Amino acid sequence: MRALYSLLLWLVQPLLRRKLARRARAEPRYGQDVPQRFGDYSGLPPVAAGAPFVWIHAVSLGETRAAAILLTALRQRYPALRLLLTHGTATGWEQGLTLLRPGDVQAWQPWDTPAAVRAFLQRYRPGLGLLMETEVWPNLMAGCVQRGVPVCLVNARLSDQSLQQAQRLRWLAQPAYAALAAVWAQSDADGRRLRQIGAPVRAVTGNLKFDARPDPSQLQQALCWRQTLTRPVVLFASSREGEEDLLLDLLQGMDAALRERVQWLIVPRHPQRFATVAACVRARALSVSLRSSWAERPLPATVWVGDSLGEMALYFGLADVALLGGSFAPLGGQNLIEAAACSCPVVMGPHTFNFAEAARQAEQSGAALRVADLAAAVACSMALLQQPQTLAQTRQQALAWSQAHRGAAQRTLQELAPFLAPCLVATDANPNAVPQPGMAQIAP
Repeated sequence: MRALYSLLLWLVQPLLRRKLARRARAEPRYGQDVPQRFGDYSGLPPVAAGAPFVWIHAVSLGETRAAAILLTALRQRYPALRLLLTHGTATGWEQGLTLLRPGDVQAWQPWDTPAAVRAFLQRYRPGLGLLMETEVWPNLMAGCVQRGVPVCLVNARLSDQSLQQAQRLRWLAQPAYAALAAVWAQSDADGRRLRQIGAPVRAVTGNLKFDARPDPSQLQQALCWRQTLTRPVVLFASSREGEEDLLLDLLQGMDAALRERVQWLIVPRHPQRFATVAACVRARALSVSLRSSWAERPLPATVWVGDSLGEMALYFGLADVALLGGSFAPLGGQNLIEAAACSCPVVMGPHTFNFAEAARQAEQSGAALRVADLAAAVACSMALLQQPQTLAQTRQQALAWSQAHRGAAQRTLQELAPFLAPCLVATDANPNAVPQPGMAQIAP
């Protein structure tokens, strides 16, 4: 059955190449070194000799941020660690660039055909694979088993919807999950679902994203700007396609005096849509100001658009309340932990299956409020702004909830220790060893 799956993936390769070319028009990174996604590494210099790589696969932006938290703990304990970092998306790649040190390698995730997987493993010869959160591919797992590369699923999560899909494809999914050397789940519920599909869950270590610390310089900048504002700020955080139109339609139909009591801020989830969202605001005859046009302070407008990457702490710090993107359409929601760490309460819609446990906990602790739809979210946030004491209490509860769940990085590091030995030859020989000076190899 896996042979049929492999044949299908081989047949659809031209469609994937076409998709990458289409996406590259908005995000050029997708057009760079496309052959390497299919196992073609011709023209690249050979990989430098040394201890085997610890390979971390972080498919997109959220997983790469979680990987950064774990990687910081790993480097503190094992300073000579050699990193192989792979991604599937342009946003993951860009974030991953900030994690590289001399001697590290960055590469695209191989397309899940036997040939591409074999070429990837032959080139990089990792000593250990750490997949972040959800990325378990059948041929990748089979190739690692064949070469004796242990692969662990870290910060693992599996929603009810993903479990149902995996069970429909049990003949393909179960062998892949069973081939994992170990799994550490975010929550008891995630662990239970992962065991149902055959994954060897060793422990529940919590969610790494709770260990992230907001950028203090961004929070300080936000505090300075907040002192100059005359209106409270409602942030639509990590909004997805279609959701911005719903919000803008609500604002357009609102009484102007009521609408102007609030400063509206939209930060789209995907950077290729920044300009599109700004155009949607203008199309409704609403004034707009882009973050990229701000110098000393935000410029006045009905709607601000956060058209920058890596500044979510700034946006959450500016906001009095945040609407959770991805939760008002059946998209599963976005990460609400970062908002709580910035002491920003969240109003979320019904669709949070990608962060089900975190959303449930946040709601129970008072860090987040659940509503039926975006119209109710707007009404809820505006009502909350009229209740200063309730708002202040909710902000405190959000911060307390985020702080109470920290510690996943150290728990995961302790669990990983036995698996890291083959990759730490240099560290074992010299506990204080560090990578030699030089440029990090980057193999897109």
